[in-house]
Amino acid sequence: MKNFNKLIFHVDVNSAYLSWEATYRKQHGEKADLREIPSVVGGDEESRHGIVLAKSIPAKKYKIATGEPLFLARQKCPELVVAPPRYDLYMQCSNALNEILQQYTPKIQRFSVDESFLDFSNMQHLYPDYMKLAEEIKDRIKKELGFTVNIGISSNKLLAKVASDFEKPDNIHTLFPWEIKDKMWPLPVEDLFMVGRATLPKLNKLNIFTIGDLANYDLEILKSSLKSHGVLIWNYANGIDNSEVRKSNNIEMKGIGNSTTIPFDVEDKETAHLVLLSLAEMVSTRLRSSQNCCSVISISIRSSNFVSLSHQRKLYCPTDSTKKIVEVSNKLFDEKWNGEPVRHMGIHVTQLCTNEFYQCSLLDNGNNEKERALDKTLDNIRSKYGSGAVIRSSFLQSGIRSMSGGVGEEYPMMSSLL
Repeated sequence: MKNFNKLIFHVDVNSAYLSWEATYRKQHGEKADLREIPSVVGGDEESRHGIVLAKSIPAKKYKIATGEPLFLARQKCPELVVAPPRYDLYMQCSNALNEILQQYTPKIQRFSVDESFLDFSNMQHLYPDYMKLAEEIKDRIKKELGFTVNIGISSNKLLAKVASDFEKPDNIHTLFPWEIKDKMWPLPVEDLFMVGRATLPKLNKLNIFTIGDLANYDLEILKSSLKSHGVLIWNYANGIDNSEVRKSNNIEMKGIGNSTTIPFDVEDKETAHLVLLSLAEMVSTRLRSSQNCCSVISISIRSSNFVSLSHQRKLYCPTDSTKKIVEVSNKLFDEKWNGEPVRHMGIHVTQLCTNEFYQCSLLDNGNNEKERALDKTLDNIRSKYGSGAVIRSSFLQSGIRSMSGGVGEEYPMMSSLL
């Protein structure tokens, strides 16, 4: 092994949602493996949530795309198998994966539910061969948990992440600085991290079509066209990234949100407020679970004619209170709603900060401690007995399902996943 001072692994679960669903089914006696047949994880079509959330490799051959309606996916592949999403199951699998990774290094950053960065810098005395180490981690996950991962290896987080996206599934790839020209530059520029739908056409207008085109482009022209974002992606195209693997017990996040397509069109404020209450309960539970407060609350509205609106507000003091998030969300809705029937609503909270120290405002109503105690009690009950253990009476006759309880009911799994 070369003497690397900086060595980063990026572990990425292959087709995570579908892979975890397939593993769960196999462990409980199902013969067919969803990963080996045309299949997707998709929402409930009857409640208008029918989109593709994840797809198997055989499904990709039919050009089925993530985010497209299920009825279109079935037209492309009539024998398509559709599995409903189980988010609490996915968190169990993610946590089980993290438990294995923690046995190798204390410095781990959970980048998302299915991705983690591991820092092995200056650990050559423990792991003299990084390829053997990666093989051991990959094979343990496959043997003990039943699903596969790709592992990217490099000297920084960016290149490790790019490497893990090379040939899938169940593979290990390196992308060190001296390999960038041969391995990364020939790739389409849209494969580069932080080059999204809005940026791609702007780059194409500049005759930038590959990562190599971007890496060798005049930086001053990029600055004038794309401002600071142009500098960022130019650095990424050249493999420049100095961000550290930030050790955290929680998944790194910039915001928390939840949205729903409602089974019927909402035509009055009272019903809309109930939907927002349901969304706020889920968002605030996740916020408290991550030990964060938020400083910005935003809502999104989509009408039955698919016209989208959004509205946000900055708070005087950060909060993790369900009541506060509901109150602000209702005000935002009342200010923005134009009276058209609503089919989709969402709440998103950003500018997160730790809730370790909670500062009250002079404008608060003085019941903060009681409200926080109530929120904590409800969180504990739902965590122990399931999301439906306690619900608000306002949902009983409304026809609207409560989304409270971010932990949700657990699914029984093999001991290796617990």
